[in-house]
Amino acid sequence: MALTEADVKKQIKHMMGFIEQEAGEKVEEIDAKAEEEFNIEKGRLVQTQRVKIMQFYEKKEKQIEQHKKIQMSNLTNQARLKVLTARDNMITDLLNEARQRLAEIAKDPASYSALLEGLVLQGFYQLLEPKVTVRCRQQDVEMVQAAVNKNIHIYKEALKSNVVVKIDQERFLPSEICLVIATALCFNSCGGIEVYNDNRKIKVSNTLENRLELMAQQMMPEIRVDLFGANPNRRFTD
Repeated sequence: MALTEADVKKQIKHMMGFIEQEAGEKVEEIDAKAEEEFNIEKGRLVQTQRVKIMQFYEKKEKQIEQHKKIQMSNLTNQARLKVLTARDNMITDLLNEARQRLAEIAKDPASYSALLEGLVLQGFYQLLEPKVTVRCRQQDVEMVQAAVNKNIHIYKEALKSNVVVKIDQERFLPSEICLVIATALCFNSCGGIEVYNDNRKIKVSNTLENRLELMAQQMMPEIRVDLFGANPNRRFTD
């Protein structure tokens, strides 16, 4: 039976509807797949950028932390140096004050005379020379001569050996204290003696300043503990 024109139009319209439906479904499928792929790609890009941003700021944090550590170390070192400088200045002031007080020792003739006797005898024992020259301050010549006269006998009895002693009458130890402010302190002799062998190539310095320096070196660990307390990081004190 032949189709009428109306039937043909109806079938064509039906086919067009079917095609349009499939096309719509296909479009939706493509849109859904594209949306999925877009979301996946977007997530990948976001994650990649997030990782890069996190790495960037982690690096920045490490740089900042490192910079803080360096600054803290510098500040700590500066503070430590200031403390050490202040301590050294305090010790220097203490020793300078002790040097200035040395002049008071010679003002007591009795105690100073006894001190000279010990210094002279020690000089003899340290040199162990048959001929020695003693140098002292000009105002101490008489007391030093008395100390020499007394100790020659003691030296001979102890070592069974003679010693000829000469007191230098041409060159004396200086008598005044000289301070050089803001630089080094230059102290002339406040007392004591220097003892030389016959050719003056060997010297024993028994001035009060020299004895103070030796004592300060030996007692420096104790001095530091008394002034600043014990250092918990120090294993040895000498």
